Amino acid sequence: MRRNHLIPVYLSLAVAFGVLLGIIISRSNNANTFINKGGDMNLVDKVFYLIEKEYVDTVNISKLQVEAVTSVIDKMDPHSEYFEPEVLEEVNEDLQGSFEGIGVTFRIEKDTVTIISTIKGGPSEKTGIMAGDRIVYVGDSLIAGVGIVNNKVMKLLKGPRGTKVDVRVFRRGVSDLLGFTITRDVIPTYSVDVAYMIDETTGYIKLEKFIATTHKEFVNAVKKLQKQGMQKLIFDLRDNAGGYLSEAVEIADEFLPKGSLIVYTQGEHRSRQYIFARRRGMLEDTPVTILIDEGSASAAEIVAGALQDNDRGTIVGRRSFGKGLVQEQFDLGDGAGLRLTVARYYTPTGRCIQKPYDGDREKYLLEAYDRYNSGEMFSADSIHFADSLKYTTPGGKIVYGGGGIMPDVYVPLKKDSTEYFFNKIVNASIVFQYAFDYSDAHRDEIMKYGDERSFDKKFKFTDKMWSDILAEAKKKKVTGTDEQKAVAKPMTAQLFKAYVARNIFGDEAFYPLYESLDEILNVALRAM
Repeated sequence: MRRNHLIPVYLSLAVAFGVLLGIIISRSNNANTFINKGGDMNLVDKVFYLIEKEYVDTVNISKLQVEAVTSVIDKMDPHSEYFEPEVLEEVNEDLQGSFEGIGVTFRIEKDTVTIISTIKGGPSEKTGIMAGDRIVYVGDSLIAGVGIVNNKVMKLLKGPRGTKVDVRVFRRGVSDLLGFTITRDVIPTYSVDVAYMIDETTGYIKLEKFIATTHKEFVNAVKKLQKQGMQKLIFDLRDNAGGYLSEAVEIADEFLPKGSLIVYTQGEHRSRQYIFARRRGMLEDTPVTILIDEGSASAAEIVAGALQDNDRGTIVGRRSFGKGLVQEQFDLGDGAGLRLTVARYYTPTGRCIQKPYDGDREKYLLEAYDRYNSGEMFSADSIHFADSLKYTTPGGKIVYGGGGIMPDVYVPLKKDSTEYFFNKIVNASIVFQYAFDYSDAHRDEIMKYGDERSFDKKFKFTDKMWSDILAEAKKKKVTGTDEQKAVAKPMTAQLFKAYVARNIFGDEAFYPLYESLDEILNVALRAM
């Protein structure tokens, strides 16, 4: 007991001895020499040098540097990003307008890669792969029933043009697996989802993103619709997350008279740059309505903002995402890259529509949920803009900055309780899954309808189908009143047909059949 008062002394001596030993070791390793001579090195280099040379355990210094860079970039703004080589390749590929692969769209269904469609004229179609086939083997690798994910499938199927890949597939009605050798090729990707005539005079174009080929695709779509009698256009930019600024400018130029300001950019190290319409646009005299929502961002907002600020057309939908920052990509060597925010962009009236960022990336990206909680999604009256964010167009229209493009005609989500059951079975993927399974089992029968419009008119959604969907809803504990189910039945029938049409006739077949359920589109049609 009498020795307890000596414990602090012993601890102090131990600490002092440790420090003294560290000094002796550091001197023997010439660490102080580095500190003295490292004046020309910056803080980051010094720290990483010391970690690499002096740290108690072995470390992967390259991995630490990547983590440090990523952490710094994350805190700057939500759109600057560091990409490691394998990720950068995928990101760039998505915007180039093509990739090298086998030419199929697929989804993983019940732990099996199921072919949804083959690209017309692509290597898989030429080889004999068909929609509905299940890929069981790629080379000698079993990929069915092993929990494979999309990225892994893509890596197995993609590859340099001219290289070959062996696959074995299961096909309904065939007892043995079928083997194919597919020669990879350049596969085009498209940004125009669909372009068709809604009625005799109204064209509809839906744009998914802005990639290297977007303007060319858009022009071709417009020419096709003009030949079919288009006199007015609905241009759908909903859920369009953006892409190349240059492609957005080219498309805006098609709507605006030569000399009209489209956008301007400015940053701390970038002087102000104005971008004007440079030519006679092919749609200058065509009435246009732009559709936007909380998923419309970046380049999509540039187009919407340019038309709105030039009093050109009508914007219909809900407030857009709010991305007003411009990124430039820098090559860091060894295949890595940095996409760095270098400027803000401003609409013609001078609006910056970038929404606030407090350093929480997840909160920023999921800000749309805050709009639900605040009531904005259900009523435009819940949106409040500061007077300092108010701007006026040449035509006298009031517009606002500080967080997305506010549409001229706001279309809230319905809060009608009678649609509750329909929304629940849709959100639970019950209708989607039932349509997929039905398409897969009745592919040949449905193909006989010829196209989606004939299928829509002639196909009957039966009471048995509705009972099957209700049974699946019951399994998933999705409940509703008799009134809600009565409201849901015709809506489910139409959505079911739209899903089936997409599975059989292609993505473009979905939209004509979905029209009657699309509230924003119907508001736009009435407004026109």
